[in-house]
Amino acid sequence: MNELCDLEVHINGHHTLHLHQSVMCAFSGRLRTLVKQEKKKKKGGGRKEAVSINLAGGFPGGADGFELVARFCYNDGRVLLCTSNLPLLHCAAVSLEMTEEVCACNLLAQAEAFVNGLYYWTWGDVLAAVRSCEPFAAAADASGLLDRLISALFSKITGATPGPGPGTPNRSSSSCSSSPDTAGLRRSSSSANKTPDSMRPCAGREWWFDDMTSLSPPTVEKVMRVLGCYGVENKNLILTRFLLHYLRAATRRPPALEREGAALAGLAETAVHGVALVGGTAFSCRGLFWVLRIVSAVGLSRECRHKLERLMGLMLDQATLDDLLVSGDDGGGVYDVNLVMRLVRVFVASEEEADAPSERMRKVGRLVDKYLGEISPDQGLKVSKFLAVAESLPDSARDCYDGVYRALDIYLESHPALSLEERTTLCRCLNYEKLTLEASKDLAKNRRIPPGVAVQALASQQCKLHISEPGPGGSATAAAGKERRPDPSSCSQSQTPRRRVARRATRSVDLGRRSGGDDDEKELLRLNLQRMQSRVVELERACKEMKGQMSRMAKGKSLSLSFGSGAASCHQTGGRGLPRLC
Repeated sequence: MNELCDLEVHINGHHTLHLHQSVMCAFSGRLRTLVKQEKKKKKGGGRKEAVSINLAGGFPGGADGFELVARFCYNDGRVLLCTSNLPLLHCAAVSLEMTEEVCACNLLAQAEAFVNGLYYWTWGDVLAAVRSCEPFAAAADASGLLDRLISALFSKITGATPGPGPGTPNRSSSSCSSSPDTAGLRRSSSSANKTPDSMRPCAGREWWFDDMTSLSPPTVEKVMRVLGCYGVENKNLILTRFLLHYLRAATRRPPALEREGAALAGLAETAVHGVALVGGTAFSCRGLFWVLRIVSAVGLSRECRHKLERLMGLMLDQATLDDLLVSGDDGGGVYDVNLVMRLVRVFVASEEEADAPSERMRKVGRLVDKYLGEISPDQGLKVSKFLAVAESLPDSARDCYDGVYRALDIYLESHPALSLEERTTLCRCLNYEKLTLEASKDLAKNRRIPPGVAVQALASQQCKLHISEPGPGGSATAAAGKERRPDPSSCSQSQTPRRRVARRATRSVDLGRRSGGDDDEKELLRLNLQRMQSRVVELERACKEMKGQMSRMAKGKSLSLSFGSGAASCHQTGGRGLPRLC
């Protein structure tokens, strides 16, 4: 063609193509209209000038897409259509208005004829066509091409047969060789009522799962919308399993763009709605924890999280320690303790109607004790959180508190900077009457336990032993001890609470001796109790001496101010040092 190019086309503000008006306008109605408008603006010019038009607003495929269209026009309306370039040419033809009204056998008509045979394409061809629409998804969606490709894609899934043959999917990627359970993919599917064993938690995925993970999140969102299974409308178990598989693969890829991140969050909520519909009939407790880990990685609304956590809490007795060890993301520690407390509250609320503690409740009690022992070394675990977990269950959920004591001991050992008040507060979660003899002996020798708490624990243990094993003549001995019990009114008002605890413990020891028990365990318990009594008496004596010295120091200071006899007072009070407390 010898004529000079008289048409400049600017594509998306980045590329410029120099073409001929006569060639391009013969096939494109949009270009013909834009050229006429530009010529009207420039009328009056003496010479013929090149017309410059701007195709802004995101032309499908950019400069590459327009170049394909130009090749079609310069080739006298002929182009080789294939599954790889069809979506681009179809969307470009729609954008440039290359219809039959402009020219016979135009590009849009040829593309439509090719699309009509897409149900004869292989699985790989349809999947590649869907994937090629992603750069210009808005144009493909507006033209209706994307909906038709998605429908063809799932017709391949629902119509697949175990063996290869004409019209069956061509599995181009490495995927499972099992044939699909295709009946569950139709919109009015009743697959939500099925309870396959493969959903514990998500084994035996369908053959097309891996292939579909190559699609972008917005495309998968469009797929779910076309199938009528997006958001709360998701009632399909197979699609729920696919979404979980897709989200798991998406979390292993590099961080997505903001638009893709929003699409992933929507897919996660869609998956949770599908899981909540089938509940424990299709997912085990471990499977639910697996779902929580996946959807939490991409973001989840509070409503969907509450719905999922309720399912998990109702099945908490089926959980294991590994299930509960979910990493924390709020900076409050290594593990997500708040999650476990919410699950325990759900479980306890579901068991409150029972008159007596069930075996399920006791099982959860043992599980929580193991969890306490595992999280105790965490330096970020606060005293309030430890107590909240330990006290989240009713007392009837535990037949024995040895597990709680072991966790408490680990926590005290891992947090040596705790004050006496904090250590005393921590011991509030113990029920001394439900401690075994071995745990009580260890508690008595444990210097991390406050002395007052140890005395109370030993006294409770001794009383329990005396009541449970009175021995021969035990009742008479107890009665005699009751007759010899001193009148409370005759006790001195200056006695401290520690002294009264010690005296009650002493009476318990005396009763134990009179009962005639010669067991070594009881004897060792008595020795430990006497040792604790000595410590209490020593502390009281030290406190009394400190009070006396402080009063003498105050009296000496007043004498020094009145008579100037400060030296004598200092000599009087400074002669002795303060006694050691322990």
